[in-house]
Amino acid sequence: MKPVEALHASQWHAALELAFRSDGQRSWLAHRRHSGPLVVQRSFYPEDSRLCQMVIVHPPGGIAGGDQLELQILAEEQACAQLTTPGAGKWYRGFGRNARQSVRIQVAREAMCEWLPQENIVFDGALAGMSLEVELASGAVFCGWDFTCLGRPHSDQYFVSGAVRQSTVIKRPDGVPLFREQARISAGDDLCKGPSILANHCSYGTMLVAGAKADDGVIDAAREVISKDVNAGISRIGDVLVARWVGNNIEAGRNLFTRLWSVLRPWYAGREVVMPRIWAT
Repeated sequence: MKPVEALHASQWHAALELAFRSDGQRSWLAHRRHSGPLVVQRSFYPEDSRLCQMVIVHPPGGIAGGDQLELQILAEEQACAQLTTPGAGKWYRGFGRNARQSVRIQVAREAMCEWLPQENIVFDGALAGMSLEVELASGAVFCGWDFTCLGRPHSDQYFVSGAVRQSTVIKRPDGVPLFREQARISAGDDLCKGPSILANHCSYGTMLVAGAKADDGVIDAAREVISKDVNAGISRIGDVLVARWVGNNIEAGRNLFTRLWSVLRPWYAGREVVMPRIWAT
């Protein structure tokens, strides 16, 4: 079988469940179950025993047409969890088949969860679906981000066919929404060229902090991080702080959000930023 035909014929269905528990002094991974190629490394404690860091690994290294990845994460009462990935998520040509990744995160009372994956690179021809659903109890805090690059412009491989669907929901346990949005980006869609969407850029990112009330001082400090020559902005929607960026260099977007994280984390978590070591490898 030729390599392209093999990719077309194969597909992965993978699921991962994680639950974090705390005794008020230490957080730990209390439950782990997986099926298919979606696993975690051992627990790390780069800051102190109260925050448990996990690195989620997808051994195939990319998501192809027909693949389905499902993650379910629970931070129990008072637990503090941080989740990241070892490298970019690559979404390959779909050959007419959809690929999907769904992430569901539950954050219990007085718990905190940080969802900080590295960027998604969507190859030409990919049909990618990404969803994030966060359930946030009273007193809980969530911080998360995502970055997406359409095509591989540095290799002169552009996103000229395919589509990306993304949805994000943050809600209370009773279903009351705090934040909700959906987006569909189709290659060649003139709407994406407009100034209110991508403005002809190929990369974009969103950062969300929910559950902590941001006063004007927090907003002002975050806005000071953004220079005038950067296509980015920060807004507040109820108890959700939203930062957005568009550009042509995904690394620039990551660097910007990392600086924002340094400003915002002492506010929502009472902690200074400690960069995950996996990001430097």
